[in-house]
Amino acid sequence: MSELNNPVEQPSVDEFLGTKPRPRWRRWMKYWLPGLVILLLVLGVAQCAGGAPKPDYITAPVAQESLSLSVTATGNLRPTNQVEVGAEVTGPLDSVLVDVNDRVTKGQVIAVINTEIIDQQIAQARANLNAARAARSQAQAVLDIDKVQLARLQEVRRLSGGRVPSQIEVEQAEAAVERDSAAVASARANIEAAEALLRGNLTTRTRAVIRAPVTGVVLARRVEPGQTVVASFNTVTLFVIAEDLSEMQLRVSIDEADVGQVKAGQQATFTVDAYPGRRFPATLQRVDLASSNTVQAQAGAAASAAGGSVVSYEARLTVQNVDGLLRPGMTATATIATQNTGNAMLVPNAALRFRPEAEEEEGGGVFQPQIGLEDQKQQASIGEGSRQQVQVLQADGTLKAVDVITGRSDGRRTVVQSAELKPGMKVVTGIKAAGQ
Repeated sequence: MSELNNPVEQPSVDEFLGTKPRPRWRRWMKYWLPGLVILLLVLGVAQCAGGAPKPDYITAPVAQESLSLSVTATGNLRPTNQVEVGAEVTGPLDSVLVDVNDRVTKGQVIAVINTEIIDQQIAQARANLNAARAARSQAQAVLDIDKVQLARLQEVRRLSGGRVPSQIEVEQAEAAVERDSAAVASARANIEAAEALLRGNLTTRTRAVIRAPVTGVVLARRVEPGQTVVASFNTVTLFVIAEDLSEMQLRVSIDEADVGQVKAGQQATFTVDAYPGRRFPATLQRVDLASSNTVQAQAGAAASAAGGSVVSYEARLTVQNVDGLLRPGMTATATIATQNTGNAMLVPNAALRFRPEAEEEEGGGVFQPQIGLEDQKQQASIGEGSRQQVQVLQADGTLKAVDVITGRSDGRRTVVQSAELKPGMKVVTGIKAAGQ
């Protein structure tokens, strides 16, 4: 009876079949999955219809300041007066008395060449001189005898009334006197020649002692004791002496495109690798009228034209080296101040080249707001006096084209004139690339 009152619950179908019940979210999937697909489609259409995002412009303010124009050139430092000391005498070096960096004074003995051969030549020249003098004395004695003989014949002829001696004997005596006079003159000439040879040998001996021609510092020593020096048509350089290193000169090559801007008296600064970050002052002394490759062009004008050689002009700058920091041969990069524009409006060159249409088609322009002179595009100059346009960024993010007239440029910034452009306005120089 109790079993009838509490009947046993019958198992469900899932329990009977042994399967797990389905989660609620899966039972409702047929309703929310189509809705999610429709929502994603709507968001995609809205994104496409919304248009591309506004570009991120790179700007630079219009500056109101002075622009200093300059010309850059590279060259080497040299002494103001550099002397190469050579030898005019052939022979081995007995001694070398100075070395590199030694200070020498004018007339100081710096090397001595062996003089044994020269001393022998001097002794021989003196012997020849003595022989010539003896020959002159002998010729003079013969002349004196013949003169006495001629005088005696002339006296006898006068006393005899011309009968004796004969005319032939008198003429022979006169001829003997003339011959003896010529012999005396020849002997005197031989003496002069012997004296000249002796003086030459003595001079050669003095040149065997090499002396400093100027007061200065020895920059190079190219010989050693015992080395044989051979004097030839081209004098061998034994030493290089700089007269004074407290004042030096810097020789640089000016490109033909810049040579019209430089002139004597302009101030300059230069740097050397030995002292990075330090600038040394200099003054432009002169600019050569002839180009550095004039000789090559004259030797082969066709070859030069075919090779496209760059024409340059050498400029010399005066450098004070009181501290002695600078040394001959150092490579220097000089910046010569050529002109100052005074107070003017300046814009970056990139702003004059910027075109919104071209930048957007390329998918973003230059993304570095400040580009140095190493960028070849940045170095490109804008024609002076040309009409250009710059894009000014407005407060609402739009661009406004403003016409300007360009002036002088230093390769990075250009002087401009415009009625609409004002200092402080932001001009666009490029568009940041995607992802920047």
